Amino acid sequence: MPKRLRLTRRFPVAMTNDAYRSLHRFAAEAGITPDEALTFLFEHFGSVTHHENLNHRLRLFKAELGERKA
Repeated sequence: MPKRLRLTRRFPVAMTNDAYRSLHRFAAEAGITPDEALTFLFEHFGSVTHHENLNHRLRLFKAELGERKA
């Protein structure tokens, strides 16, 4: 029996315009709301990411982070 989707937690999130657009594009393509899209992505994080790609992308992001904050 599937779990009922109850969005019980709210937290302020800051993201880049590119991330915001990607989230909304993904949600629209999937036919769900952005809240539901984030819930899906985090509940299934291990199965929707490729471990090696994730680590590589994270290293690149962290290397650029200082420049992006300036």
